[in-house]
Amino acid sequence: MTLSTPGPTLGVVGGGQLGRMLGEAAAPLGVELVVTDPTPDPPAAPVVRDALVGEFDDEGTFRELAERADVLTYEIELADPDVLERVAEETGTPVHPDPETLRTIQDKLVQKRRLSEAGVPVPEFRQVDSADDLREACEELGYPAMLKAREGGYDGRGNVPVESPEDVEGAFAAIDGPAMVEEMVDFERELAVMGCRGADGERDTFPVTETIHREEILRESVSPPRVDDGEAGEAVLDHARDVVLDVLDAMDGRGVFGVELFETPDGEILLNEIAPRPHNSGHWTIEGCHTSQFEQHVRAVMGMALGTTERRAPTVSANVLGDVEERRPATLSGEESVLATPRAHLHWYGKHDVYELRKMGHVTLVGGDDGDDESDTDDLLGEVRALRDELTFQQ
Repeated sequence: MTLSTPGPTLGVVGGGQLGRMLGEAAAPLGVELVVTDPTPDPPAAPVVRDALVGEFDDEGTFRELAERADVLTYEIELADPDVLERVAEETGTPVHPDPETLRTIQDKLVQKRRLSEAGVPVPEFRQVDSADDLREACEELGYPAMLKAREGGYDGRGNVPVESPEDVEGAFAAIDGPAMVEEMVDFERELAVMGCRGADGERDTFPVTETIHREEILRESVSPPRVDDGEAGEAVLDHARDVVLDVLDAMDGRGVFGVELFETPDGEILLNEIAPRPHNSGHWTIEGCHTSQFEQHVRAVMGMALGTTERRAPTVSANVLGDVEERRPATLSGEESVLATPRAHLHWYGKHDVYELRKMGHVTLVGGDDGDDESDTDDLLGEVRALRDELTFQQ
């Protein structure tokens, strides 16, 4: 791509924190961003060329975005793939990843079926359309099981554990819509890999990352993961990368894909879920890799060569979540320790309001270039947790 001033423009459906970080990564490449979001003055607004206001299925706004952009992408799965596809055909502005990929990802049952058919290892799952279906499925899969809303769930929303037959009626009523149920995976740890598809079939993966969840919300990311030493640990990492490459082969279009995985006690890898965009589990790459997941996504969707995914050093990241019971204007305090710590980096998402467990930012801590990776990550994890825990929105 030949660069000039003004440079090429990337249109992004979604102006949240991912859009904000895409804008920060695009600027050094000479790429300008225009975003669209239902919220006026969204988090991305301060760092992009313009922020249009429109719902995630607003065809008029999508068309205006397409007319101002060379390429369209999205940073949230709520974008309507049918509208994106129609606007792309009418304006000639390509969409990456392909709207068909978004359509597949939006329905967890469709996603699992497609990946299973492609040979990707997934937990056992069943479609459930009634409480009776759920009871029958749980008898086959065993208790406990995990009931999931097929559409719209994220950060643990739309997931309901079914511990026993007595939970069936209440769990299905809680989902209140199309659902699927999966076997409850007995995992050693959760892993994530940011995969990327570029032009001309180019594929790559970022280093495998360990993810730590509580209440089904991502709390910390650790890279490299704390797998077993020696050949067994390397085999787990190689297997995870291979699974992600198979996932990429099943997707259409260019971009970065967040792939969440389970590592079982016997070293097997099972796919959990996919996000066709940069992902929270890859935020550590901003300081931890030579190319961040956000720069890589811009490169990929714009048709540029992919950057190296090499890790600079052991790196950990901790999410900063809302710690107040009632919604209120967001005022962060306690950041002095983060700012005073060498190789610690505070990322503030610019959200105006805070409420309990809302993702408001993250702290990344990068290790030195020498030393043992596992001991480094253990020490870094303890330190980043301490730094994160000093941050508060309580006044």
